[in-house]
Amino acid sequence: MAGERFFDAESAGMTGPARICLERHEVDGKETFQIVRRFGFRDEGFDEPFIVPADPEMFRSDLTSVPVLFTWLVPRTGNHLPAALLHDGLVYPPGEPASYTGPEVSREQADGIFRNAMADLGTGWLRRWLVWTAVILATALTDLRPRWRWVPVVAGTLAAVSILGVLATIDLFDQCTVLPWMADRSWLGELAYGAMAALGIPLVLSLLWGRLYKAGIVACLALAFLLHVTVLLALLSAVYQVIESPRAAWATVRRYVTPSVLAGVLAYGGVIAFVVWWRCP
Repeated sequence: MAGERFFDAESAGMTGPARICLERHEVDGKETFQIVRRFGFRDEGFDEPFIVPADPEMFRSDLTSVPVLFTWLVPRTGNHLPAALLHDGLVYPPGEPASYTGPEVSREQADGIFRNAMADLGTGWLRRWLVWTAVILATALTDLRPRWRWVPVVAGTLAAVSILGVLATIDLFDQCTVLPWMADRSWLGELAYGAMAALGIPLVLSLLWGRLYKAGIVACLALAFLLHVTVLLALLSAVYQVIESPRAAWATVRRYVTPSVLAGVLAYGGVIAFVVWWRCP
């Protein structure tokens, strides 16, 4: 496999190229993989290498953790897979033994090592920045301190971009002006101004992310330009699930549609309805 800084941790002197050997397991319908042969990675920022896993018998991975709706953009496997397995080893639940051997790193540092490893493997720049942004988002929401700052910044900016995207769509296909920059222009004119706003507003909002401003830029831009594609894929996926297995679809709804999710959806819809009512009396 490509990757000059990956190596086979089981070879003499740990100098040979890494060999990714996986064994598939399935428990209660959940698919996981065991790394049969340990491998390592040498990151430029650390003197010692990282070896994954610490204990092959105890370690399990779900490969690249990507929601089904986004596997067309980032597949579960590919040339980035060794980096994803490395990241799975570097990030482990608090209070549990480390699932790798090597220097101690924070979750934020592990995310950076993940990005470096993908670059070493030849993963395209756009894909590796999208994947890194996804994992650093999870880190910001669960691990970075103080959480009272990071949670509203991350959730608030993404919600703002999403709401503006919906309002721009309403403005584009309606007769009233919802957003001032869209104004009363031709359809192509509104589309062009909407695209410029979808580029400019995320750049401004990303400044709120502080040292993670690069992740803010990628997250907000990706959301602005992929919002409609994601909604369409979600609807098609929901229709497919209902047709294939209504019982499984209902189980999914019961699992994910919690009171907090419903409250969030109602608040989201309420903001959009209020702005439309205010701007289009």
